[in-house]
Amino acid sequence: MAVRPTVTDSEGFGKELLTASPDLLGSMVKAFAEALMNAEVDEICNAEYGEVSPERVNRRNGYRDRAWDTRAGTIELAVPRLRQGSYFPEWLLTRRRRAEQALISVVATSYLLGVSTRRVDKLVEQLGVAHISKSQVSELARHLDAQVEAFRSRPLDGGPYRFVQADALTMKVREDGRVINVHCLLAVGVNGDGHREILGLDVVSSEDGAGWLAFFRGLVARGLTGVRLVTSDAHAGLVAAIGATLPGASWQRCRTHYLRDLLTFTPKSSQPWVATLVRTIFDQAGATEVNAQFDRAVEALSEKLPRAATHLEEAKADVLAFTTYPREIWRQIWSSNPQERLNKEIRRRTDVVGIFPNRDAIIRLVGAVLAEQHDEWIETHRYFGLEILAKTDPAETAADTPEISVTTDALAA
Repeated sequence: MAVRPTVTDSEGFGKELLTASPDLLGSMVKAFAEALMNAEVDEICNAEYGEVSPERVNRRNGYRDRAWDTRAGTIELAVPRLRQGSYFPEWLLTRRRRAEQALISVVATSYLLGVSTRRVDKLVEQLGVAHISKSQVSELARHLDAQVEAFRSRPLDGGPYRFVQADALTMKVREDGRVINVHCLLAVGVNGDGHREILGLDVVSSEDGAGWLAFFRGLVARGLTGVRLVTSDAHAGLVAAIGATLPGASWQRCRTHYLRDLLTFTPKSSQPWVATLVRTIFDQAGATEVNAQFDRAVEALSEKLPRAATHLEEAKADVLAFTTYPREIWRQIWSSNPQERLNKEIRRRTDVVGIFPNRDAIIRLVGAVLAEQHDEWIETHRYFGLEILAKTDPAETAADTPEISVTTDALAA
């Protein structure tokens, strides 16, 4: 079959122009891309579609649907399949979003290492890729690793970062022939311009004081300054690392984590009532009302659930640390809870993999997800207005800013 020098589909393109759909540009891009893929498949088969030819070396086998993210929007393409071998255009693979590229790389690496072969085959098909060679995996991983490392090691020059949230996610990874748990340490902050930023990511063997201390020291070395309030769970090593690396910062116990801890002291039948009661503490109009509602909640629990009441009362200083800051700030923090939503987005991607082949694969996938989220946050509206951030300036609030104060009971919880 003679190779055609150009892709021509004047009838198809003309039909698109005549119909003049609202998304004309997207329709034209779709028509052109599918015409290009059909031409490539015809060349692979050495015969055009439906042509009877003794020179034919392969045949088509239907299509696979593939969403393609372009400047004209997301376009649904029909990618041709082959009866023998596979076909997937390189130009379509390389234009995937970073997180999707990372997911493909991790799944493909798992496949090459012999991890759950049958399961990984199904995952690859769901991603729209029939086969990825070792050289493609290496090139894709090399490209992504450079991007993620640049993101993780970038200078934190957007400070001061007044508000920081820290958390850890547990992942499974294969090491030395065993499946073990490792911990992804994450930090999110609000920069001097009022936008949220992903500050850091690291993977450690144990969520102990040494891991968190090294993590925060790395953030400080990269430029983390001006921190006034850090929100996290009551992990002893984490709280101690905050006190050692961020002197003068307050510590706020994450209300989501605290509520989970409190409910362990509550009968299952009473948990909905207790959860609603505790949430009313954070829904008040000001610091005075918050403290008053806290006392009412303790009193209400004392009558029915004395253990839960004692637990709540002993955690008061840690749970209400936010009340020393302007109402607009803590109302915004409680209403959006970006850390929990970020964790869900990470889980949505990592649950596809299940068990990672190595720690580099975790950093590659999670780092790519975080880099995309970081870009979206920077491009959207401010998380805090500049006039609100000005109220937290050290020159104005130095006398009112509490030092880290962690009770023994809070650390034990």
